[in-house]
Amino acid sequence: MQDALFPEELLTPAVSPMAATAPPASAGLKVRPQPVDEAQRALAAALPREIHLGGSSWSYPGWAGLVWDKAYAESLLSRHGLATYALQPLHRGVSLDRGFYRPLSASQYERYAAQVQADFRFTVKAPSLVSDALVRAEGSGRGQQLNPVFLNPELALQEFVQPALEGLGPKIGALVFQLSPLTPQMLARMPEQLERLRSLLRALPDLRSATPEGVIAVEVRDPEWLTPDFAAVLRECGATYCLGLHPKLPPLAQQLPLLRALWPGPLVCRWNLNRLHGPYGYEDAGRKYGAFDRMLDPDPETREALARVIRGTAGAGHKAYISISNHAEGCAPLSVRALAQALVQPLVQDRAPKR
Repeated sequence: MQDALFPEELLTPAVSPMAATAPPASAGLKVRPQPVDEAQRALAAALPREIHLGGSSWSYPGWAGLVWDKAYAESLLSRHGLATYALQPLHRGVSLDRGFYRPLSASQYERYAAQVQADFRFTVKAPSLVSDALVRAEGSGRGQQLNPVFLNPELALQEFVQPALEGLGPKIGALVFQLSPLTPQMLARMPEQLERLRSLLRALPDLRSATPEGVIAVEVRDPEWLTPDFAAVLRECGATYCLGLHPKLPPLAQQLPLLRALWPGPLVCRWNLNRLHGPYGYEDAGRKYGAFDRMLDPDPETREALARVIRGTAGAGHKAYISISNHAEGCAPLSVRALAQALVQPLVQDRAPKR
């Protein structure tokens, strides 16, 4: 057996298919959906209900013929595309990244929640106001000075956790603190950063009363975080690690020890950028992938490794919240379909009659 996240007995595929829930009605939508073919519908029905796949945001005109029936303006998709995005049966979640740049209000979250079905789940990024160690210049993104409210518990609660709970409620999958790269001076004092993180996580409320399936997760960009001490802080505070598939971090296989240290529990993963572009290649990937309408750089190795971890999680009855960026392979909806196929194929083989 290949190196696995879980004990072998937990790797048996989940057999309970996705619960049949009616998607939002398409009548009256300002963005019309691409009709769903039967193959995609059958693929979605075969996925265990614990698995929530989706993209990272949704406002991409290039998804015409995949998600939308034609190309729409990006501004129209940003305002009205979510309900149409959620009509695609494989899209059972999305990473809501907009709030990273400016905190959202409870009413804004509520409008998003109203556009999707009951079993849809949001992965929400915390504002950079509290998750970035640096105050950055607009446009260039260059760090200008240390952020005096980095991981401030009161601000995190006020500007992120409380509005998200009020607006999204049970449709929260994961609230993610993506910790942007630290300065060299901060990396040299990691015990201080761990204590700061512990203070933040301890101050946050238990999500279970408002969203029984929700979880607080921490995503990082520096490999120096990936230690047993980091895992201990997360476990102590009832949080989990957001598996980050990004060239700034080690490959998935090298992050498995951290996931094992936090087992059992849900899986949160954000597949951000194909490794071939390097740690600073996000903009280069965007230029190469253009309209994000094709899978230009397939990464079957990462996809299969991720599928094994997801199957282990769902097979043990835990939730898996997976968000895939266009920058992972070139087109998020096609990556979602390919990952779903990788997840379902062992299920089909397992149920096939034995000769």
